[in-house]
Amino acid sequence: MSKISEVIAEVDATLARQAEEQKRLCELDCFVLDNSLRESTVGALRGHTLENKWKIYEEVKRCGFKNVIVAAFSHNTRVDDHFVRQLAETGENMSTFFAFSEGWGSISNGEPDLVTLPVGLDKMKTLQLQNPIFEIDLGDSRIDWKKFTVERVNNLLQERIKWVKENLAVDGKVLINYRDFSIAMLDPTTTHRILSVTEFLARLPADMRPFGLIFEEPTGKNFPAQLGAWTAAVRKVMNVNDWSTGKLLVHVHEKWGLAEAAQLACLGNGANGVWAGLCAEGAALGHACSSVSLLNLIRLGNKKVLERYNCAELRRAAMRVTEITSGKPPHPKQPVYGERALDMAFDFGGISGGHVGKSDFDLATFFGEEPPQRISTLASAHMIHERLTNLFGDLDIFTLSIAEEMKKVMIDDLTHNRKEEYMSTMGLAVLFDRAGGSLTESMRDVIEEVEVEDAHHQHLLRKVREMWDTWDLRESVELIGDECLEFDSFYNGFMAPYFGCFRCDDTRKGLMAIDMDSDGRVDWSEFSLYLKWALHQYPNIKDVDELLSVTFRKGIIPAMRDELLTK
Repeated sequence: MSKISEVIAEVDATLARQAEEQKRLCELDCFVLDNSLRESTVGALRGHTLENKWKIYEEVKRCGFKNVIVAAFSHNTRVDDHFVRQLAETGENMSTFFAFSEGWGSISNGEPDLVTLPVGLDKMKTLQLQNPIFEIDLGDSRIDWKKFTVERVNNLLQERIKWVKENLAVDGKVLINYRDFSIAMLDPTTTHRILSVTEFLARLPADMRPFGLIFEEPTGKNFPAQLGAWTAAVRKVMNVNDWSTGKLLVHVHEKWGLAEAAQLACLGNGANGVWAGLCAEGAALGHACSSVSLLNLIRLGNKKVLERYNCAELRRAAMRVTEITSGKPPHPKQPVYGERALDMAFDFGGISGGHVGKSDFDLATFFGEEPPQRISTLASAHMIHERLTNLFGDLDIFTLSIAEEMKKVMIDDLTHNRKEEYMSTMGLAVLFDRAGGSLTESMRDVIEEVEVEDAHHQHLLRKVREMWDTWDLRESVELIGDECLEFDSFYNGFMAPYFGCFRCDDTRKGLMAIDMDSDGRVDWSEFSLYLKWALHQYPNIKDVDELLSVTFRKGIIPAMRDELLTK
């Protein structure tokens, strides 16, 4: 056999193993322990208010997630305490809620406090919660593991489970979190410790066995293959001890761009669920969220998650939780729920953002949305035409020939060091105008609805409006306050610095070009369209003079020039 044949055989063997992993992902009945209420506030610059908690909880319920982490307690009274109390008062099903508790107390002289009841358990009893998540660190270097042996760890966990059955609920769902899992599994000694504890828990009587194990990769630096191998080891120990039904839930933090792939690797190697938030917000750079993980399973053909959860809500819910938590929308390029996640960037297939083939999973179609046509120099005339009709309606003036001219203007802009975007309503409208089209009243009305959110930009628009009103007061009494200026008023108030002669034929024709409704006057809505466009394209504009200069030199004058050329 030639060397090439050997290489191909190796590739085939690797792909066969990968196919088995993908088959498991496709058939996985993925359990989601939702952590949106807790994870998204970890390390956040602005924590969750009580109102935030309720809004996030409503989004979680819309997605069909029933098992929810609702609290992490401390000696202080926090928002979580009040929220859980309100959950009980409003009649929510408390049997599906989980809360964190330390597995043991503070460490002194190499040994943890095993006598004092963790505050988490004490508060859970008071607040009617019955499903604890015991957090333990089996690689903690502060502990003398020759003193605090695996046998003592096992005995303690058994006592904790017994306490839950006696004090919280006989059918309480106990989870054990290997909090330092990825750190501990790097060392053979601590790997043995984790697997030994797993074996002990798996061998407990069915009525004492935990609901499952959960683990996390807190560093975000380990590769998917590593985490997959470690997950497979834990699952194998569970299975050989007749605990195949036990939950094994994964949680991966982001650091080096590995989180989502690592989480899928764990799911493909024995984990049967995730404990994660709807969105990626969380400690440090965030974490592998449930919305992205579930959509990956769905695109691979998984039907079970479609039956178990309301997956059509995932995108919207993840966006809302991001906004509730951070006060801002998700990053535009965030997979699945970012603004640009559904964009069609190319008019051909075989590339991300291109045409979706018949056998491919179409994210936009899944969420019942029309994929926006991304307008760039690689956009085809058909894409530009479709974007025009989607934003402004199916007008006769939107032709493929004008779309071709618009693309030429885009390329010409870059050639002349003019860097702008053309996908927004304002960007596309002015591009259409500059390419020889004429802005219509309906286009103006669409742009008039666009809100200017930046405070400085709002201030500049108010200043220009004050100038406008000053010239409006000089017109006939019956015309004052009609939202329009006569051509001579508009010229004297705004155009004079850029056009040398009001009576010149070109200036008069140019004024007619900005007059979208052809009423012989300039409407404020017609002028403000260009002002908004200038602020959108050049957000660092400092003052009114610069705003007017950019508006005329880069917006109105080029549009007027094209208007004259077409006539």
